[in-house]
Amino acid sequence: MIFDTFSEFYKKNMKLNEEIIKAWSDKTLFTYHWWVGVFLFILPYMLWFKFRKRNSVDRLHYAGIFVAFASSTLDYVGTFFGLWKYDYEVIPILPTYTPFSFSVLPITVMFILQIKPKINPFLKALAFAVFSLIALPIVQALGIYDPVKWNYFYSFIIQFIMYLIAHYLASRNRFAELKEQ
Repeated sequence: MIFDTFSEFYKKNMKLNEEIIKAWSDKTLFTYHWWVGVFLFILPYMLWFKFRKRNSVDRLHYAGIFVAFASSTLDYVGTFFGLWKYDYEVIPILPTYTPFSFSVLPITVMFILQIKPKINPFLKALAFAVFSLIALPIVQALGIYDPVKWNYFYSFIIQFIMYLIAHYLASRNRFAELKEQ
């Protein structure tokens, strides 16, 4: 019985996915909003490759990968439960807004980590969290993001904590070389 139920869900999901791809290709692909998303995805990487500190890049990438994983997971959970939605996905098959989760947020954290590394991490976390309070209303005004049942202050708290964890990961000195036994 349960197999039949999930089989039916699968069929409905596949039909919905087809409708989403069709709507995306008809209404989103190559629109102004889509190009904004592409720009938001590519520009941070261009800036990162130009201005990163090459001697610290491994530990910064370690922190950036954490931020990408955490933000994409939280984004997926939030959209799944209808807390917010994105109306103009860059890539419709991914459940998150790709430019934020995989570009803007992790690269912003990596830049903040490398600039003035001796500054109190709580101040940097505060700056990163304030960044979300500025950026989210802008992308909402652009019609990309809709906080259906979400308060910007929640994002502020999450970004604050996310930065502190990324700082902790980037500051660790417990990495040993991999050697043959």
